[in-house]
Amino acid sequence: MSEQKPTCCYHEDEGFSCTEVAEPSGLCYWHDPRIVKNKPEDKARLEAYAKAGGMLRGISLKRADLAGIDLVKHHSKTGFDMSHAELYRANLRGAHMFNLNLEKASLMKADLRDANVHCANLIGTNLLGVKWRGTKIDNICTGKMLKQEKMAKQAEKVGEMEIALDYYEQSEEIYRDLHKAADRQGLFAMAGFFMRKELIMRRRRMPKLSLDRIISKSIDLFCGYGEAPLRVIGFSVALIFICAICYFFTGLNFDGQAHVFTTSLSFSESIALFLNCIYYSVVTFTTLGYGDFTPIGFSRAIAAIEAFTGSFTIALFVVVFVKKMNR
Repeated sequence: MSEQKPTCCYHEDEGFSCTEVAEPSGLCYWHDPRIVKNKPEDKARLEAYAKAGGMLRGISLKRADLAGIDLVKHHSKTGFDMSHAELYRANLRGAHMFNLNLEKASLMKADLRDANVHCANLIGTNLLGVKWRGTKIDNICTGKMLKQEKMAKQAEKVGEMEIALDYYEQSEEIYRDLHKAADRQGLFAMAGFFMRKELIMRRRRMPKLSLDRIISKSIDLFCGYGEAPLRVIGFSVALIFICAICYFFTGLNFDGQAHVFTTSLSFSESIALFLNCIYYSVVTFTTLGYGDFTPIGFSRAIAAIEAFTGSFTIALFVVVFVKKMNR
């Protein structure tokens, strides 16, 4: 009887195991991190291995020279699964990686110039230092948070602020690189999302309760750093309604007579008064100033604040809206 060769000892908690023949290290050729895959034949071997159904999860391609490799699973709705793969400093220039699943993998400092990673799953992937110039990144999925962003939040929760600040800095760098790459590809909606995330990471590195951080947070809430014009509309509607409630209780003057809420007013009279207050609030917010209603008492201060805020908000909405439309 022929002696059975040992199989690769690579195993994941999720239940995935490699069944390839093991090298002396106990791992197969593709999962052994000590073997640098930069031989001339490695690219063709990996393509054949993938097409034959070999396990690509967790393979180690650190510093591998795989320029132009074809890792597209043709005639299939799902791509190859390379979750947990190690691709540190791998040369993937011009590679075809359409629909590839790289969840929780590492592409740190990998060269993806001119590669096609359209529809790739990059959730939880380490994207620090990736070279994106010319890379096709249409419909890539990076998830709501980067790997470093999650780690920063975890470090912040346990009070490790120095570690958290370092991860936030890494996240800012990654989002900036993605923002520039999306801009070059003409993917302006994606570029806007990455730009906003970049500025959020920068804000989280600022000292808490500092003026710069408060201003940055206010701009984000107000207009999403210029990427969310609907937020400006929502703020405007809320301000008009809040000021109308204030006028309802502080009073307005009409034809020389004060109109203010009292308990003696009937329900229909209260509704009519509130509608007049909304009308006056809209007129004040838009700085139209018809003059039929005028503020009295404390209403004057409210009207002044609303008029100032309204003129600023309308101007900001025009800027944000034009910016979005030009994209």
